[in-house]
Amino acid sequence: MSTPPFSRRSFLLGAASLTTVPLLASCVGTGADGGAGGGTTALTLQSWIQDAGPKAALESVVAAFDGPPVTLNSVATEQFRAQLSTYLTSATPPDVLGWYAGSVANSYADEGLLLDVSDLWAPGGACANFSDALRALSTGADGKAIFVPQNYYWWSIFYKKSAFQQWGVQPPKTWDEFIALCDTLKARGIHPLTNGIGSTAWMSAGWFDYLNLRINGAGYHRELLAGKHSFEDPQVTAVLEQYARLVPYFHPNQTSWDAQQAVTPMVNNEAAMYLVGAFCTEYFPADQRDDLDFFSVPTIDPSVPSAEEAPTDGFFAAAGSQNPEGAKHLLSYLASAPAQQSFIEKSGSSNLPTSPDVDTSTFSPLVQKGITLLNETAEITQFFNRDSSDALQTTADAALTQFIANPSDIRGTQRQWQQAAQQVFSS
Repeated sequence: MSTPPFSRRSFLLGAASLTTVPLLASCVGTGADGGAGGGTTALTLQSWIQDAGPKAALESVVAAFDGPPVTLNSVATEQFRAQLSTYLTSATPPDVLGWYAGSVANSYADEGLLLDVSDLWAPGGACANFSDALRALSTGADGKAIFVPQNYYWWSIFYKKSAFQQWGVQPPKTWDEFIALCDTLKARGIHPLTNGIGSTAWMSAGWFDYLNLRINGAGYHRELLAGKHSFEDPQVTAVLEQYARLVPYFHPNQTSWDAQQAVTPMVNNEAAMYLVGAFCTEYFPADQRDDLDFFSVPTIDPSVPSAEEAPTDGFFAAAGSQNPEGAKHLLSYLASAPAQQSFIEKSGSSNLPTSPDVDTSTFSPLVQKGITLLNETAEITQFFNRDSSDALQTTADAALTQFIANPSDIRGTQRQWQQAAQQVFSS
């Protein structure tokens, strides 16, 4: 099930290693953002966050919860993804689980596995003042709210200002200028692009998403990911033809790196640009973060309205929770402005809050620029698996890594991709 389309203005309205860490509550206040209530049965929060900054930030935020004791379990992302169905169907599931909004949450809601949290979105609830777009994104097909969004972020092509100045180059404004910039950098022995598609193969879909958005538009992109078009369409051929032009520009180690390791050649000025989410800022040394800047993937077809990706993260609760009121109490706290502010500040990332009550005026110039980018685009999408499904993401991982290894066989990639996708949509 694809994410319902929504406009930039409605989206931004109000939005301006296995470890187990037991965290006991401490008294910090009262009310929806930390008051007493929700029963006394201990709660379990299952998290997929592994990056050091956000992981420590979530631990700190949960430790300040003034409610039932919470045990925070943090597992690797792919392990979490593989076990999510098992978590939710267990006789004693985790009470609250961190994940993301979109088709995956909706599909579990369709199976009756997610707790109805509509009262959190009702007047007086923790999410009552969130934007209509976030409300739509957090609502299942039956009209019940099943998700609590906590933060979102933008994708763009990131680069270091000092490196561009050293090389005497400027951010491109058109697609032709972008290709010319890549040629210039490569001729100087600099890898124009970096990526990490080793253990994070899904990163290969970032370029597919943006090329599809720039060539065919957000409407076609959503429909393709919903199974309404074939991956053998000529529109997809056009996307892969442009992707094939980029393959020679990537650092050859991209297949060995994960998303975080892919910043290393940028840190060392061996690579110039990285199409990635704003979460990448925490991957850079602290003394280089102020040097980061970004530009949007340039327009390819001027007749296609602009679109940007802005994935939304947050939490849902298991329908089988042994303490549903406590789970909703924890969700209310996590949605609160103080909790969001604390998480963003302590994580070191450039994510944006979903609560309209968080003061963003002190956020960095980079984040302010990200807010402007999303405010000025015509369309907002999320990311391949968030607008489709984890199962379809697996087909993209296989198809695109194969394509990157052999970009000359576009038709073969499309044929095999469509066969795999057809199995997903017919299952």
